[in-house]
Amino acid sequence: MVEAEQSGFLESVAGMSRRLDEIDALLATPEVAGSSVRLQPLMRERGRLARYVEPYREYRGLVRHREEAEALAAETDDAEMRELAAEETDDLREKEAAVLARLRELVLESEGRLDAASIILEIRAGTGGDEAALFARDLLEMYRKLCERRGWTFEVMGSSPTALGGFREVVVGVEGEGCFKALAFESGGHRVQRVPETETQGRIHTSAATVAVMPEPEEVDVELRDEDLKIETMRSSGPGGQNVNKVSSAVRMTHLPTGIAVMMQESKSQHQNREKALRLMRSRVFDHHESRRRAERDADRKLKVGSGDRSQRVRTYNFPQNRVTDHRIGYTAHNLDVVMQGQLDELLEALTLADREERLAKM
Repeated sequence: MVEAEQSGFLESVAGMSRRLDEIDALLATPEVAGSSVRLQPLMRERGRLARYVEPYREYRGLVRHREEAEALAAETDDAEMRELAAEETDDLREKEAAVLARLRELVLESEGRLDAASIILEIRAGTGGDEAALFARDLLEMYRKLCERRGWTFEVMGSSPTALGGFREVVVGVEGEGCFKALAFESGGHRVQRVPETETQGRIHTSAATVAVMPEPEEVDVELRDEDLKIETMRSSGPGGQNVNKVSSAVRMTHLPTGIAVMMQESKSQHQNREKALRLMRSRVFDHHESRRRAERDADRKLKVGSGDRSQRVRTYNFPQNRVTDHRIGYTAHNLDVVMQGQLDELLEALTLADREERLAKM
């Protein structure tokens, strides 16, 4: 137990506990209590910290209680008292282990923001022309069906459709308990092997699409200052009727410090496109900084299940063999037809377990 108490994750939560005390002291001051500008960010931070600090403090209380029972058993000459103290010690050890396991899970989730309940999902067609765009559409439908099965909201925020019904790019907002924890490891290159609809000679083609899954941060997590944003409005392109030609509803937003640019034209309202562009920009900027942090942290990892690198080939969908293979964990199953209907539970659980075991081993 001494080794557990000295482990990095417990030291990290101890720091959260100290920060929670600092926040409580600040909230008790008139200067903060009377200022919504200062009060609201502190209340949000307090809410996030309390999730980890409360079980940590429960764990520390159990440790103290167990140590007192052990000391009593060692000091008393009464055999019955020693037996009762020993029973209490065993009971407290079991409770310690249970709380510690729960705390460990919470810290593991928070480390990669796996506790986020709102995400941005991006799918882009890669090599393969029209077939790649059709594959991007199929991935979109796969994720849509998964979200419907799990009761998550699924909102297409922006898209670039092709003449054949595919997508060059599509951006989706997903919201629901556990959505990022389930989909966090979908980021990367997805490859498809099949006979395209346009192929007349029955030859198998290989095409690709990239997927990016980003937690949608709160405003307090990412500060987008007005002076750092360049916002341009223009007329939408593509479907939209007369509105396309008359109203400058499309919004192009550029984050000057990072050079990240987003384009939003899904809505006919410029205001709605601006709000969607801000949501997407906030996620991309947050992911930009998180990716750099993860790269430093994961430099010595082998699996890199959750690296989020779009250039990394993560999965192959082989239609002739009805086979799906995830290259990061060596997972192969011959149920591609089921997977494409949004039933990815077994695959997602295998990825989550692999990442959890790897991070626990490193911890």
